[in-house]
This record gives sequence, structure tokens and C-alpha cells, in this order.
Amino acid sequence: MAVDMNDYFNKKNGGGENKPKGEFVPPKMPEFLTNGSNKMTAIYVVIAAIVVMALFRPFVIINSGEAGILVTLGKYEKQPLHPGFHFFMPMIQKVIVVDTKVRVMHYNNEEGTPDAKGVRRSAPIQVLDTRGLPVEVELTMQYSLIPEKASDAIASLGLNWEDKTINPNVRDVVRSVIGNFKAEELPVKRDAIAVLITQGMQKAMEKIKNQPIAISSIQLRGIVLPEKVKEQIERVQIANQEAERTKYEVERAKQEAQKAAEIAKGNSEARIIEAKGQAQANDLIGKSLTTNLVKMKQIEAQAKFNDALKENKDAKVFLTPGGAMPSIWMDMKEPKQGATTK
Repeated sequence: MAVDMNDYFNKKNGGGENKPKGEFVPPKMPEFLTNGSNKMTAIYVVIAAIVVMALFRPFVIINSGEAGILVTLGKYEKQPLHPGFHFFMPMIQKVIVVDTKVRVMHYNNEEGTPDAKGVRRSAPIQVLDTRGLPVEVELTMQYSLIPEKASDAIASLGLNWEDKTINPNVRDVVRSVIGNFKAEELPVKRDAIAVLITQGMQKAMEKIKNQPIAISSIQLRGIVLPEKVKEQIERVQIANQEAERTKYEVERAKQEAQKAAEIAKGNSEARIIEAKGQAQANDLIGKSLTTNLVKMKQIEAQAKFNDALKENKDAKVFLTPGGAMPSIWMDMKEPKQGATTK
């Protein structure tokens, strides 16, 4: 026997025989919803939303220095999610958060505490010089993932993009550069080698699809040479220092001899000038001594002599040969006597 569902719902809702047969009557809403007002309904909706948010987490927070890659059913969206709050559809979409801050890679033998976030360490780069001698190169590289190109990088390289790009390329570039130099040339040409390594890495990054990696800097920290090469370099340095010292001493002796010669030359010239000056002075004096001038000087000297005798009659007088200029010497200790003139 078939059961009429409409009759069942009519009886359930209290319709009875007054309701037309065959008409569908929907069930009544629960009393807690009809009698609890719109406020209760809003509370239940909020609770349901919180439960859904807690279970499925349909949102993501992108911090500064990060980029979000939205993946919809396996397809990577090219436009990155910038720092902020973003919603997505769980089970259909997911968000991959990648670090776009500057990262550091150290190639050295240093050991210590575990690396900080964004800092990695690797063994020194083992290379051969142009003669096949082994050399260790230590350097530090700073690089970052470009946010606008992060989606292409992760889609093609994966989350371990550093191991597929930075590490193999830097080792190849360093080997290529160092292979053009002799081991003993490396310390001298260190700056030029650092420039060549930087240029080589720039070209290597340009070959990667869409060029998603930016290189900030490369610092050449150290070059470890074989012991035999070190000893050879030390011997050469000692020989160069000795040669420089000898050269300095020779140059110094040369300068001192030149200085002595200049002094002797200067003294000789000074004596010549002095002799010439004296000769010129004597010549002028000789020309100026006329007969009248000599007589005048004799008269002046005689006048001074007479004045001296007036004041001191005890003076002894000595006349020079020729009688031109008398010299007067006064002696007060001897007995008084008159002045005598010869």
C-alpha cells in the first residue's frame, strides 16, 4: 500500500481534514529559531563561521619580507600575494609563503652555532689553478628571490630553488675564474678575481628562466693555497724585500753624496762671491783715498789726540809708523808724567 507523503506532513503539522488533499505543507521551524529572535540567529551563524574558520583556516597572513603564491587546483597564479591578510578557498586553493628577504650563503670551514634563518653554510669551493694545483676559495654571497617572479621560480624549481641555482652555479663560476690564474697570482689579483666571479654569477642568473633571483653582493673572504706555493711566495717576498732595502740604501747614499756635493759647491761659490765682494770693497776704498782725504783724516785724529791730552796728561801715546793715526793708551797707576811725542 502506497503512503501519501503529503498526508503524513499534513498530519505532522496539525493540518487535519481542513487542508486540501495533495497540497504540500513545509515543516515548521524549530521553536528556538522562531521564538529566539534574530539575535540568537546571528549568534549561531557567528559560532558556525568560527568553527569553519578553525577547521579549514581559509585565510593567510603574509608578513613583510614574504610573498604568497596562490595555487588553484594545481595552477600557480603569477600575481603574488603581498604582505597583509588574504582569504582563499580551502580544498580548492592553497597559499605557499616564500621568503623574499636577502639570504646569505657562506662557503667556509667555520663551525659553530646552527645557522640563523636565511643564513646557510657550505664547504669551501675546491678548485684547480691553471697548472692543476689545488686551491680552496672562501666567499660569502648575498641574494634574494624577486617577489614578482617568485611564482615562476617555485613552479619551475620547487621550494629548494637555492640548491638548484645558487650552489651549483657559484661553484662552476669560481672554478672557471680560478682556472685562468696561477696559484701565486691569486693573492695579488684578489680584487680582480672577485669582480670576475660577480660578473660570472650575474650572467649565470640571467640564464635562469624569467630571472627570478637578484644577487646583492659577493665577497671573496679567503684563498687557501698549497703549502709549497705558500713557501715559494714567502721566498719571493723575502727576496723582493731585500732588493727593495738594497735599492733604498743605494738611493740614500746617492742622495747624501749629491747633498754633500751641493754643499761643497755652495760653499765654494759663497767664498768666491765673498772674495769678489771684498775685492770690490777694497777697490772702492782705494779709489776713495785721495791725498786730501788722508790729510783731513790726520787733522781729525790730531784734534782728538789734543782733546785727550787736555783731560788726562798721564796718558801714554804711541804713534804708528807713518804718523797717520796715533793710538792712545791711558794708565792711571803709573806716576804722572807728561805726554811725549816722537
